[in-house]
Amino acid sequence: MALKAVHVSDVPNLDCVHDNASFSLYPSRFSKGVDIERATSFKVPKFLVIGHRGNGMNMLQSSDLRMKAVKENTILSFNTAGKHAVDFIEFDVQVTKDGCPIIFHDNFIYSEENGAIYEKRVTELSLSEFLTYGPQRELGLEGKTLLRKTKDGKYLNWAVESDEPACTLQEAFEKVNPSLGFNIELKFDDYIAYQQQHITDVLQDILQVVFDHANERPVIFSTFQPDAALVVRRLQNTYPVFFLTNGGNEIYEDVRRNSLEEALKLCLDGGLQGIVSEVRGIFRNPGAVKKIKELKLSLLTYGKLNNVAEAVYMQHLMGVDGVIVDLVREITEAVSKMMRPRGDVEEKIVMEGEEQVIVEGSRPQFSQRELEFLLKLIPELIQQ
Repeated sequence: MALKAVHVSDVPNLDCVHDNASFSLYPSRFSKGVDIERATSFKVPKFLVIGHRGNGMNMLQSSDLRMKAVKENTILSFNTAGKHAVDFIEFDVQVTKDGCPIIFHDNFIYSEENGAIYEKRVTELSLSEFLTYGPQRELGLEGKTLLRKTKDGKYLNWAVESDEPACTLQEAFEKVNPSLGFNIELKFDDYIAYQQQHITDVLQDILQVVFDHANERPVIFSTFQPDAALVVRRLQNTYPVFFLTNGGNEIYEDVRRNSLEEALKLCLDGGLQGIVSEVRGIFRNPGAVKKIKELKLSLLTYGKLNNVAEAVYMQHLMGVDGVIVDLVREITEAVSKMMRPRGDVEEKIVMEGEEQVIVEGSRPQFSQRELEFLLKLIPELIQQ
């Protein structure tokens, strides 16, 4: 999408303060000036780029080879993302039936045996059973076939260019670059009504590993499960808790999941520190950003549009604090150019008709009128 632009004044630095948090979000690679007020607040000094499931999620049905380059949610994926200017990596944590927090996104593992496909719920496997799927750590040992079920019901071999064995949460703390922050998504099945005691037991297993191994690594907890968000907030006062929401793009039986307004209410009622919204929810309801920021909550986004540099920059202008992305290298490079002080950016301006158009070598720049127009236009684009 080609965007015409004119000069605008520099965007002010983001400055968002939160109550009831006692640990800075930001690792050592961040710019100086992080203001930590222990047990009271933290400030966001910069626009965050967060690697989705590490270096990006796997979309096995995609023709884009970048989506099948590195196995998601592995140590390899996390450290690959860490080679770029990414601030955090996001990954999904579940707990096996014998109480071990492991990193895996899907609720079920699918495999094939004697020509028949079978499924097993991840949380009903022991750690040793879970680790038998896919590549194995022991040389010469072959793991069980690992398949993935697509949204349209197809089963695909989980084949990627660079594969690696599955890992535990503890291994991630031990083997991933310590300068990388962890955005730990607390994974629960969307369609199960969990008892609070079960949620508490699962979260206590996860928290034990975090407290034992995080050391000085920044950690954010996030979850789509409203009760899990409230429980993990009550269980600890060290790490910020963000509520994940589709922002109204999908409807669930639990009304707390169905809009940014409900997400905001949950954060205020439960003392959470922020919201992670599907990006289309933000573009459809840009007024919610101002409301969220006025209430001193952080706001992150996820979704396919976050792999488009112009959409990311627009969110920066709107006041979003950071984005979770799949194309880590491309978006970190784009954000680095966008956020450079104007004097450090080599701009090339050409004439197109009677308008000046800024081309390669510069960040996108929008006037207020252009920004308002684009905010009206994007809801139409995202329907296509």
